[in-house]
Amino acid sequence: MAPGHVAYGLGAQYGLRITAETVAAWERGLAHPTEYELTALAGVLWCAPGELLTAARTLREHRVARELTPEELAGQLGMSASAYLRMEETGRWRGNERQSSALSEALALGAAAFVTVSGRDEDLAELLRSAVTTRWQAYVRPLAKLAPLDRPLIQGALERLHSDYQALMVSTLSWNSTGTDREGSNGDAGRAFLAGIVDRFWETAEA
Repeated sequence: MAPGHVAYGLGAQYGLRITAETVAAWERGLAHPTEYELTALAGVLWCAPGELLTAARTLREHRVARELTPEELAGQLGMSASAYLRMEETGRWRGNERQSSALSEALALGAAAFVTVSGRDEDLAELLRSAVTTRWQAYVRPLAKLAPLDRPLIQGALERLHSDYQALMVSTLSWNSTGTDREGSNGDAGRAFLAGIVDRFWETAEA
């Protein structure tokens, strides 16, 4: 189907006035359909809305991929639709522990996905950077409140990351002291390690 055919189907079946240029922009990622337009697009293409999404990262994307309306999801979480939508719009989850558990179940969220849709990736990164550069033991409890993981798993991951980072820093200092370190490379490895700390944490926890 050419973009024009899709645009015609959106108009004929759903009454949407969408141009072929708009459909082409959706394909290229230059524009994004509204939730209703995405549902209609899936109908025209005979597929589920979730099949048109790349890896979901936001609350809205996960909800649409599961084909739930805000009202349906809010009902499962035990909150009003307006309260849920405020969190979806701000990208910051503020539900309690029971609601968080219900959200993870309703949207089939793993621990990493839950932290991302909660808008807490940067909070996690900040805690992890502090943990590997100082005493990691002090950050087990704050991380347990942030990431839905068992505390022993968090302890093991932090200990491993702290050990890896400290070993990297020692080796960097060793290279520098022998004069073999190239100008500007001292500390680059450490900065790269800290920049990717969130991905390293999840990989270590999974391992």
